[in-house]
Amino acid sequence: MNTHPVSVYNQVPAMLPPDQLFGPLFHDVQMQHVFPDSITFADTYPRQSPERILSQYEVEQGSDEFRLYEFVQSHFIVPAPVLVDYVSDQTLPTADHLHQLWDKLTYQSQPNCSLLPVPKPYVVPGGRFRGMYYWDSYFTMLGLKVSGQNDLIRHMVDNCAYMIDTYGHVPNANRSYYITRSQPPFFAYMVRLLADIDGPEILTHFLPFLQKEYNFWVDGYFRLGKAESSFRRVICLPNGVILNRYWDDTPAPRPESYREDVELAQEAFELGIDPSVLYRHIRAACETGWDFSCRWFADEQRLVTIRTTEIVPVDLNCLLYYLERTLALAYRQSKFTEAAERFDAIAANRCQTILTHFWNEEAGFFMDYDSVRNQHTPVWSLAGLFPLYVGIATPEQAERVHEHVKTKFLQAGGVVSTLHTSGQQWDAPNGWAPLQWVTYQALIRYGFVDTAAKLRERWLTLNDTVFRNTGKMMEKYNVINTNLPAGGGEYPNQDGFGWTNGIYLSLQTNDGTLVDWETVLAEQSLTQ
Repeated sequence: MNTHPVSVYNQVPAMLPPDQLFGPLFHDVQMQHVFPDSITFADTYPRQSPERILSQYEVEQGSDEFRLYEFVQSHFIVPAPVLVDYVSDQTLPTADHLHQLWDKLTYQSQPNCSLLPVPKPYVVPGGRFRGMYYWDSYFTMLGLKVSGQNDLIRHMVDNCAYMIDTYGHVPNANRSYYITRSQPPFFAYMVRLLADIDGPEILTHFLPFLQKEYNFWVDGYFRLGKAESSFRRVICLPNGVILNRYWDDTPAPRPESYREDVELAQEAFELGIDPSVLYRHIRAACETGWDFSCRWFADEQRLVTIRTTEIVPVDLNCLLYYLERTLALAYRQSKFTEAAERFDAIAANRCQTILTHFWNEEAGFFMDYDSVRNQHTPVWSLAGLFPLYVGIATPEQAERVHEHVKTKFLQAGGVVSTLHTSGQQWDAPNGWAPLQWVTYQALIRYGFVDTAAKLRERWLTLNDTVFRNTGKMMEKYNVINTNLPAGGGEYPNQDGFGWTNGIYLSLQTNDGTLVDWETVLAEQSLTQ
């Protein structure tokens, strides 16, 4: 197990992100390209207090001999990428390699400038990603279960509960610069996965944290109406229906992509777009996990046209339906019958709303909803598989969705994230491990076993081939032309890689069926 290095000065207030702590110094380091990747400086460890470093900067920067790179090196500890010195044994079967790799990807956090401490060990994705990332962690846990790493699963669920208790939600990752946003809410899936291992009392134990996360996502719903149609992550459509969207409270450049955001804001300003509006859309897109995809763009070829908060995403609302169902189960397990019945009704209402507002009858597919134009967005994406993944699609809808998967999304190396080629990393030609899993599980759930088997075989084969050729498991893959690497986005393809490893192991062993706790608890109540 690894530990994050501790800075000489480690009493920095954890809640303040590095752009606020280091102000002009942070801006200058990012804009002058001191590091090729903006996240590097956001993750550095200060050797002294921010106040002392800033004072030194004010004194020294006017000197003719001043060199910004040398100043940073002398006042900060620069972190290395994960696995930088690790050499894989490419003669091993891929699964054997992955069973051995968990220890190299397991960290125990210690206080430093931007890392939010959590009490227990966790798995990092790899490469430039040196924290515990929220939705990555669920898919990583699926592989940990196959490897028999149940204690590590328990630790990671406990860490998420700790962050919910401390910050009111699970941040994008345990970094101060992610504190204003979350990621797709998979905590309910984590809890149910752990319940599969340790029994239904897990639902009762984590009930307060499930409820607190739910409160975060529906904050302000009670105030919506004609006078106020949206607040944070809730939005009221013209017909009075309330659904959820992604959001971030801070309309400012992301510290981990500071230079990229400032430069994009200049382009936006020249087009008459308010930079603060752009920043919020950019940050909200990061909360989606799909950063970036043309799902969020007005013009699918131009990132500057991003409008994330105007889009009501089908996948987010399906995940919140699943959270509501899990809350109903947890309350029932805890003998709070009235609360269980209330969440049964809330979940049933959301189910009907999803089927009404996200189903595009003409296309025969589930699409995101444009809250400004009051119509479906034109982007075909695997987000449309989430109603099948959570089991609320009708058999007729599932049949039509399956036909599109089979004829449009399924490619030589697995399923492609969207049918659009925008140059962004969450669009064609790229495929991502979590979306392979969601699609595979959705197809299995509705009986499309043959197509699911083809997806599984093609994805595993692609992973195996890349590992044999490179010794690496990648963050994402080119599933259309399997001879080419994946590309697009703000940074190069990363290796490691937590969720890819987890999905590989779970697909290879076919170990992905979760316990049907609705049935188990119903049967328990009949025998009591």
